[in-house]
Amino acid sequence: MPNIAVKICGLTTSEDLAAAVEAGTRYVGFNFFPKSPRYVDIGQATQLASEVPFGVAKVALVVDETDLFLDELTSTVAIDMLQLHGKETPARVAEIKARYGLPVIKAIGIAGPEDVRKIDEYSRVADQLLIDAKAPKGADLPGGNGVPFDWRLLADKKYWTVPWMLAGGLTVDNVAEAIRLTGAKQVDLASAVESSPGRKDPAKMQAFVKAAQG
Repeated sequence: MPNIAVKICGLTTSEDLAAAVEAGTRYVGFNFFPKSPRYVDIGQATQLASEVPFGVAKVALVVDETDLFLDELTSTVAIDMLQLHGKETPARVAEIKARYGLPVIKAIGIAGPEDVRKIDEYSRVADQLLIDAKAPKGADLPGGNGVPFDWRLLADKKYWTVPWMLAGGLTVDNVAEAIRLTGAKQVDLASAVESSPGRKDPAKMQAFVKAAQG
């Protein structure tokens, strides 16, 4: 599986960022959701983004944000992509894409077959999709909960028209099986490569990228 692209999300320090790049990640994610233990503010993200080498995509994760915040974010932080991880409608996704001229990743939470139907709808407006486990009821975070879903729900869905990433409960032990079952070419994770909430473990990142890429 040498062509599998890995996205490591929720980077908060220069040390963790450098270790993620060294591990071979293709995307790095900065989390702007205040309730997350991986939250960074615009000042922190501006510094971190300046340290990302050419060829690694910088992704800003936001949740149901206003234009006011997105205006400040996109004009201040040198990001390459916006990841919408809230309840944004297809119309809102299209609006954000048009307003900022940046590629948009839309996260879609999956728990059962009824959720899979949303994928076709969002694939018409987003540049990429992030297929994640639906957050448990009452969860504070819309993603990053370390919970998988039934990957067999995606087994026959290889005809989607935009690139997509698999997320939700991926670990060094299950990522190869997840890729085999779903046909994913890209994977995303945050909590499974942490030493503590919000801090990444270099050895875990190295091991995960190696396992994902076979």
